Amino acid sequence: MSVSIDLTGQSALITGSSQGIGAAIARRLHQAGAFVVLNHPNLGEGRTKADAESLASEFNAMRTNSAQVMAADVSDADAVASMMKSVKDSRGGLDLLVNNAGILRDRTIAKMSLDEWQAVIDVNLTGVFLGCKFGLEILSDGGAIVNMGSLSASAGFHGQSNYAAAKAGVEALTRVLSRECARRRIRVNAVAPGVIDTDMVKTIPAEIRAEMIRHIPLGRLGGPSEVADAVLFLCSPLAAYVTGHVLEVDGGWRG
Repeated sequence: MSVSIDLTGQSALITGSSQGIGAAIARRLHQAGAFVVLNHPNLGEGRTKADAESLASEFNAMRTNSAQVMAADVSDADAVASMMKSVKDSRGGLDLLVNNAGILRDRTIAKMSLDEWQAVIDVNLTGVFLGCKFGLEILSDGGAIVNMGSLSASAGFHGQSNYAAAKAGVEALTRVLSRECARRRIRVNAVAPGVIDTDMVKTIPAEIRAEMIRHIPLGRLGGPSEVADAVLFLCSPLAAYVTGHVLEVDGGWRG
């Protein structure tokens, strides 16, 4: 007997989905049949806009009218509310919401500026809150939310006080929201990636990355598609009795 995941007829919004893990998640949900809304920050004619539009074109060439792009800064409440209204107008609502958008501003606490602290909190934590708050207004009963946590929330990586605090907050928010959404049969979970081979991780000095790999029992960095597979599972009927859970995808780092 074979088991497949079919999301045909469902609409999914993935924030920060122009690159890296977000793009891999969008690709996996699209492969499962979902219509995907690709979000990128509203920064004009930058790389994220071009990448999102290229990905949407790729998806629409594979399956007509199966993807669209929406720009919004997830840390801006008005922008997120407007994006959700646009999704409602164009798609009638959402079935799946993946709050993936995130940034890094690594620096030791002693050297971290207030702006570096606040920027990461605004995008990585407040952005998830806003996505959930306004997303719930258009999310179908029985739908699913997946928030992006991180190994950093528990590992305490050097120079990541802002990032770790934000991701720990996301995981706590996820557990609370899962209880609040249970009456609508909306499942709320988080995925906590370990060290994943993305452009963001490439900004970490090579010697620090090498030290990280030494802590991974599987002996390698994870791939974006491996995180995307975990998100796909949590979005699917196979996870119908899973909510309030943080699924670690870290190669065994935490054992």
